Amino acid sequence: MTRIATTISNALLGSERRQRLRASQSLLVLTVYVVFALVQHGEVRLGMIEASQSWPLTAWGLSGGVFFFVMIRSGLNLRLPASMDPSLPIPQSLWAMVAISWSYGITGQARGGVILIMMLVVTFTIFSLNARQARLLAAIGFAMIVSVMAYKAHVDPTRYEPRVEIVHAMFAAIVMVAMVALAVRVGRMRAGLQRQRAELAQALERIQMLATRDELTGLTNRRAAMERMHAELAVRHRPEPGMALALIDLDHFKSINDTLGHATGDAVLRRFAECATSVVRAGDFLARWGGEEFLLVMPATTPEEGLAVLARLRERLLHETSDADTSAPKVTFSAGVTRCVDLQDLGQAIARADEAMYCAKRSGRDRALLVPAPALTPAPEIRQPA
Repeated sequence: MTRIATTISNALLGSERRQRLRASQSLLVLTVYVVFALVQHGEVRLGMIEASQSWPLTAWGLSGGVFFFVMIRSGLNLRLPASMDPSLPIPQSLWAMVAISWSYGITGQARGGVILIMMLVVTFTIFSLNARQARLLAAIGFAMIVSVMAYKAHVDPTRYEPRVEIVHAMFAAIVMVAMVALAVRVGRMRAGLQRQRAELAQALERIQMLATRDELTGLTNRRAAMERMHAELAVRHRPEPGMALALIDLDHFKSINDTLGHATGDAVLRRFAECATSVVRAGDFLARWGGEEFLLVMPATTPEEGLAVLARLRERLLHETSDADTSAPKVTFSAGVTRCVDLQDLGQAIARADEAMYCAKRSGRDRALLVPAPALTPAPEIRQPA
């Protein structure tokens, strides 16, 4: 039974959440038109309204309700200009206001209750319009119904006594002013909530960035790099070339900080990060490992190919240094490259790259050394039972 109800509901309203909400609201408005038409037909049966006046108004209301429901359910509302609300609150409200003002002009003695329905229309728009739009819509609705009051008092003063119409106009004004005040208050609350949501989204984005990015260089930080390497190795299988790791350490960085200051040291780190980012290939990623150390991760890459990437980085740094201000310190690096066999080898691979990096520094700096990974242990042969 629940599945049948869900199928019918999806067929009637759709499955996309926002469009479903818009369609349900439009269907509710159509239901109000139907109820309004039934009440009006009852007034015809009681002799309060002439049928010749009732049927055109019924056709106006029902045709509008069906039209707007079909517009939303078919998705045509999403093809309208971006400046228009896909819920179509203003067109639907104006259509309803015409129907209500029309009803006031033909209802006769029971016309006072129609003013309450005008209030319902303004209420319908409270959560869709801003304060200016709500005030304008209320003013249009008030002008419509007061115009009908003045016209009927002029052409049919017996049924629409002018003194009574003045009182009705006063009540309509009170209702409209109250509803506009409520709409403005709700609009401000909605704007405040939207601002808070935007601020919260920015704060969450900032927290996410701080959790995964190095604040100085903008590179992936150490924790996020470990998570990414774990994810990368988890989906790779032999006999793929595995993953090449390169630990990079900037040469003589401590002396740069000591002699030129930490601000210059920070600028050097940022410049290196920019150069390295422009050199690494798609799919590779660079992380700040700590201090002046960086980790270059190259999935599906042999260590020899990793050395070629580091050679391009060295050339790029040399080019950047020669084009830069002569007062800027020359930046070189020492690196150790190895192959990470699998997820279980990750810790040892980082240690091998670290040792190779220090060997590069001890042997003169401004170079990259490769250290081989241990041989793969073949998987045990599984014998089928005889």
